[in-house]
Amino acid sequence: MKYDYDVIIIGSGPAGFSCAMQSTKFNKKALIIEASDKSIGGSWIHKGTVPSKALRAAAKLIQSFHSQFGDERGRKPYERFRMEDIMEYKKPILESKNKKVKDDIIKNEVETVRGWGLIKDSNTVEVVDHLHQKKTFTTKNILISTGSSPSQPKIFDIDHTKVLDYSSILELTHIPRRLAIIGGGIITIEFATIFSALGTRVTILNEQSEILPFLDEEIKTELLKAIKKKNIQIFNNTEIQKISSNDLRTCEEVLFKTTETDRLQVVETDHILYVGGKTPNTKSLGLEDLGVKTDPNGYITVDQYYRTSVPSIYAAGDVIGDPSLASASFLQGRLASCDMFGSSSEIMADDNLPYGIYSIPEISGIGLTEQQAIELQIDVTVGRAYYDNLTRADLNNETDGILKLVFRTDNLKLIGVHILGEHAADIIHLGQSVMAHNGTIKYFIERVLNYPTYSEAYKIAAFNGLNRVHKAGVKYQKVLEKSN
Repeated sequence: MKYDYDVIIIGSGPAGFSCAMQSTKFNKKALIIEASDKSIGGSWIHKGTVPSKALRAAAKLIQSFHSQFGDERGRKPYERFRMEDIMEYKKPILESKNKKVKDDIIKNEVETVRGWGLIKDSNTVEVVDHLHQKKTFTTKNILISTGSSPSQPKIFDIDHTKVLDYSSILELTHIPRRLAIIGGGIITIEFATIFSALGTRVTILNEQSEILPFLDEEIKTELLKAIKKKNIQIFNNTEIQKISSNDLRTCEEVLFKTTETDRLQVVETDHILYVGGKTPNTKSLGLEDLGVKTDPNGYITVDQYYRTSVPSIYAAGDVIGDPSLASASFLQGRLASCDMFGSSSEIMADDNLPYGIYSIPEISGIGLTEQQAIELQIDVTVGRAYYDNLTRADLNNETDGILKLVFRTDNLKLIGVHILGEHAADIIHLGQSVMAHNGTIKYFIERVLNYPTYSEAYKIAAFNGLNRVHKAGVKYQKVLEKSN
């Protein structure tokens, strides 16, 4: 049977975009269906990753300037800088990125159509455009990459004026003096530290028992120290009772209780940011009629090749759930295309995926934490390098941080890297490369690493770890010979 396209992609975010690009490399005909009539790239460019990181970059510059040179009048950053100017900082970045994505789509001859896609059967997609006109296309393969949306709270409403979500907070016209954030995940920590850098007094109301439970415990300890220095308050195990306006005190009030006490507490704030998770954009796609399996939360179930339960239909990106990272979505879309067109055996994803948290300071990690290794009964040693021992950190006045190596004691094989500090999300890839090739910490000891750099922390941590092995009763020279 002859189809209109080799692949139809619903959604133009990281997974959809990379699938389209890879498919054209196989000389396949691709069509992207995008719901927005104004932009392409999805939340990745317009509401999530890029704009929030642009805001972080601006806040980081302001914090660095403020910490290096201060202010003779003792003014906070929010008294010196306007949110309008900060938001202008991101405008050319978004325009540039949007243009690059459009140029790539045009250059690779990927067709696009605007509207909402409905999968009629395993090889047919109907598109309803913004004028309610319908068009039908046939295809050999379909990729669902519709992403996710902020979930809605149960006891209060998000009005995008006083109560915001992680998209509408990027539209603020001023820097708030006070901000209460309801949540305890990655986005919470990112926005908490970003606005703290701008001088905002931040309070985190976390409904869970701890923030970022997946972190290595030592990294989390250092993070909490950095958060405390920023005067960010954290309340764990909270239950929000009510949100209301206090006209007399010209503020918003968040009333809450904690599991430790039944006493009603209140936080006065200018704005509330609700970060309660994400909801997959799977409604109105026709999945139930097709028999595409989803989990209890609505995320599409896929196998290692990103195939759904229906032949010819694939899914990738936030719509399949964790890790919900743009970096992972790019790879998933590419691998889905490779499987569609017969090359999956040649290109498989590494099980070890790095994560990056763009807080201030950054956090990144890959592989096993020390606690996970111990639970697996692996005899491990750790090596540490603190940022206050790095010349580059001294030069930049960015001395909060630690790089931690987790490695096997018997053969020095590197099995985990965890970093808190400036450029963590960049330098993690040096550790990732060593791990991908089953390397040992000897790599860092035997190579010249540029000085002064943040990557130098790997060498310091490696020597620190070897010293611990020696003190544990294993002969230094014997270990080095054994690992050859």
